[in-house]
Amino acid sequence: MSEAILMHDCRNCQGYIWLLSGTEEGPEIAKALINDKWSVSVSVVTSEASYPYMDLGLASLWIGPINGVEGVLNVLENSREGQKGFDWVIDATHPFATQITENLARACERSSQPYLRFERKGWDVSKKELLKNIQAISSLDLKHKRVLFAIGSRQLPQAVDLARNAGAIVFARVLPNASSLKKAFLSGISGSHLAVLRPLQGEEVGLIESCLCKKWSIDVVICRQSEGKTQKIWQEICSRSGLSIWLIERPERQALNEKTVFSFQELIECLSYNKKLNKYGKNL
Repeated sequence: MSEAILMHDCRNCQGYIWLLSGTEEGPEIAKALINDKWSVSVSVVTSEASYPYMDLGLASLWIGPINGVEGVLNVLENSREGQKGFDWVIDATHPFATQITENLARACERSSQPYLRFERKGWDVSKKELLKNIQAISSLDLKHKRVLFAIGSRQLPQAVDLARNAGAIVFARVLPNASSLKKAFLSGISGSHLAVLRPLQGEEVGLIESCLCKKWSIDVVICRQSEGKTQKIWQEICSRSGLSIWLIERPERQALNEKTVFSFQELIECLSYNKKLNKYGKNL
């Protein structure tokens, strides 16, 4: 991890949790854990993602990518030097961030570290709106269609190539960071077809996205089946405006024997229950 912001240390008197976050639920999870008397350290990938955590009273706030299973193991080992280590590792990373989830699960299994996955509940979505993967864009009829991508930057160059080959006029919304901009420009999207902004911004959530669709006369929106607020906004905009929408299907995760919870309440109940088991000397 490239940056570390140390807050305070009360691990000797509280249970200690390492929370890895990549969704808008992350700060709310951290608040809920702190309110339940846990000491919490948080990992995020970018400086921008760290801002909502600054005033929460964390034990630590770590910024930067974690390099593979060995990177996770290093964090776990460091937490045990002079301290008791983490009571739990909670994985609240993005549904499409499958590699970090796999790395976390494998590292925790190797080191006998209790691990919990916080997952968004699945929504009912028409199969007619789902694309199995990025490659499926090539099968769409996009000739002369004005297509807006809101899929992040990692697969944007490939998606843009596929859409252009299918005859589309391409636009994109990307996050305001160097990596996203680099991928956007590598994809060949012109500045006039590019919106650089974070989702859920503005006094009225979704208004900026709606105005972009009108400004660019968008016909089709392609986003990810993230099952979060961003997906909901795009679906509402397309429904109101009569636009077509395609969702890149949420990737399947390998079964790694991790325990998964689907709500704040279930998360807190699970942790509290196991805290009581530990108090009375029982196995998890």
